[in-house]
This record gives sequence, C-alpha cells and structure tokens, in this order.
Amino acid sequence: MNKILIFVAALMAAGLARAEVIELAPVRVTDWKAVYGEVEPRDLIPARARIGGTVMVLEVTEGDAVAAGQRIAVVEDDKLSFQLEAIDAQLGALQNQLDTARTDLERGESLRERGVITVQNLDQLRTAVNVLDNQIRSTQAQRLVIEQQVAEGAVLSPVDGVVLAVPVARGSVINPGEQVAQIGGGGVFLRLALPERFAGRLTVGDTIEIGSDAGQQGKLVKVYPQIAGGRVLADVEVDGLDGRFIGRRVPVRVPVGEHEALLVPETALSQQAGLDFVTIQAGDHTVQRTVVPGSRVMMGDVAMVEILSGLAAGDKVVTDHE
Repeated sequence: MNKILIFVAALMAAGLARAEVIELAPVRVTDWKAVYGEVEPRDLIPARARIGGTVMVLEVTEGDAVAAGQRIAVVEDDKLSFQLEAIDAQLGALQNQLDTARTDLERGESLRERGVITVQNLDQLRTAVNVLDNQIRSTQAQRLVIEQQVAEGAVLSPVDGVVLAVPVARGSVINPGEQVAQIGGGGVFLRLALPERFAGRLTVGDTIEIGSDAGQQGKLVKVYPQIAGGRVLADVEVDGLDGRFIGRRVPVRVPVGEHEALLVPETALSQQAGLDFVTIQAGDHTVQRTVVPGSRVMMGDVAMVEILSGLAAGDKVVTDHE
C-alpha cells in the first residue's frame, strides 16, 4: 500500500514539474462595443445644372468613374436658341445701318470739301456712325452672355470619383441648381453611429478593430459634436478599405472604457459535463475549481480568457507547459 502511495505522489510531482503555475492578479482590459460602420465617401458632392431646361444628353450612369471637369450631361433651353437668332438678326440690321451711315459720312466729307454742307451736318453723320458702332458692340456683348448661358448647359463633374446616383433621365425638365448626379470621391471611410452614453468615452486617435475577427484596424479621426436621435457620429480611417459599395455595413469594435479582470490562459480551461474547470494549486496538491468564463482577450500572441466567477486574486492556476 505504501508503495502505491509513493508511486502516485511521484506521478503528481512529475505532472507539476511539466506544468506552469500562474498567480492571478487583476489586470486592466479594454471594454469594447460592437457596432456596425457604414462605408462613406470622403467627398459627397452633387453635380448640379446651372441653367434650366431639358436634359438632352446624359453620359453617365451609376457606378461610372468620372474625372473633375468631365461633362456628364447637357441641358438645353430652346429660348436661348431663339434669343441668339433674334440677336443675330438685330446685328445684321445694325450692320447694314452702319454700312449706310459710313457711306453717308464719306459722301458728307467729300461734300464738305466743296463747301456744299455745313460742319454741323458732317458732325451729325459722324455721330450716327459712332452710335451704330456702339449699338453693335452692345448687342455683341449680349450675344456673348447668351452663348455663355448655352455653354453652362454642360453639367460637369465637380471632383474625381464615382457616380453614386443619377436622379434624372434623358428628356427630363429641370430647374437651375437641380441635382443631375451625385459624385463620391476622395476615398472612403467608415462612419459609426454610437449610443450617446458612449460619447464622452470616444477619443480621437483610438484604435478601432475592423471585422468580426479583428484582423484589420482603423483609427478614429473625428467625433461629431452634435447628437441626433440619441446617436453620436464618428469617422474612422481604414487603410485599404474596400470602397466598391457605398453604404456597405462593416462590423467594428470600439473601445469605450476599461475594467479590472482576472485572466487565465485559454489552455488552462477544461470542460467536463458542460462545465468549465480551472486547475488550482493548493499547497502540495491540485484541485479543479468550477468557473464561469467571460470574453476572450489577446495579450500579445497569447489567448487569455476572463474569469467572471470562481477564482480570486492570489489563486495559483496550473496550466499545461507546452
């Protein structure tokens, strides 16, 4: 019998020699809030019509890439064409009157040399030429104004980016300032909408975990001061964020505080009959204690598990030494 006890004690000593003993102490861990962020463009600018009229040309659709200054539509106003025709006719009539006035002036100068007409009559002829010349210049300036209005019928992209929406169709009648297309450019970011109780816990520069497996990280770059509908908005910059689909929801985890916790290595946990156990060293022997595990926490490259109940600070946890 004594030989059996000595053999069992030797086995236990050998097991402890191959095990690692960790004395538990509270550590501060980060509290994370799981939310969804939406992919948003940095620049969201509408391309608007500068004149009213009918959309005669529409050169883009949703998803098209555009460059700043690229023509995306043409708006035409028939009244401008009629005004140009009227001004051209007016210019033609004024030009004919000017030609006649210049001919009369030349004849008057010839008659003046022979003393047939007075200097006053000659001055009247010169004045008539000058008046008609000024009228032609004024009318030409009016024509340039209308030509500029016609040119402003071209709707241009305000930025480099992607067409997100085209709320009009070819043949639509629109007013000045009405949106023809919505352009998203300048890259993308994640916009978060968090409950207002976390507003005071957000700090610009915080690291945000992206995705359900936290394999990607972002940086909190802006917290908006206005709270609407019980939500505070925040923007997160993420390198390499996929911007093909604007409005796509991405799971993220946001740090909202800290608390003290008891952590044990994940390898220290064992399950039996649906319960979780941790091996504790008590003097020269070990016992298994039932625990309630919490969330998984990465401490460097080591996976740790928070113990909610069953252990206390100072307990010595025995883990397999691998």
